[in-house]
Amino acid sequence: MLRVILVLALMTSLAACGSRLNPFNWFGGDREQRITVAEVESGTPADPRQLVTEVVDLAVEPTTQGAIVRAMGRPPVQGFWEAELVEVERSEGAIVYDFRVFPPLTETRQGTPQSREVVVGANLTNFDLAGIRTITVIGAQNRRTVSRR
Repeated sequence: MLRVILVLALMTSLAACGSRLNPFNWFGGDREQRITVAEVESGTPADPRQLVTEVVDLAVEPTTQGAIVRAMGRPPVQGFWEAELVEVERSEGAIVYDFRVFPPLTETRQGTPQSREVVVGANLTNFDLAGIRTITVIGAQNRRTVSRR
């Protein structure tokens, strides 16, 4: 009898792995949309940073207090610095971030794509995530979106 209960419990827990009940499945793989963004006045005029050229990866990693939004961007040359996800919109069920970086202070070489990658993150609490279904990060040439499953 104990074996039957253990087998049923194991089957039930494995079935929940791909379901909405598993908090690690809340945000699935990212989707890319190619766009062209005309650089406009940002909400904070004191922020001279520009949008990263391309957002190459976006993931939402759950924590016990909420989630960490992690994005990887690729600027055109090496040396971009002080990257940040700047929240530009929070509407019913969605958060939108701009991926902003400072350009290099001096002329730099292009280098390999991997040497130009910039990784940035933003922390969201469970309170911040309440009701959120999609998270979008915008670069100059594309945007990436993750959705809750």
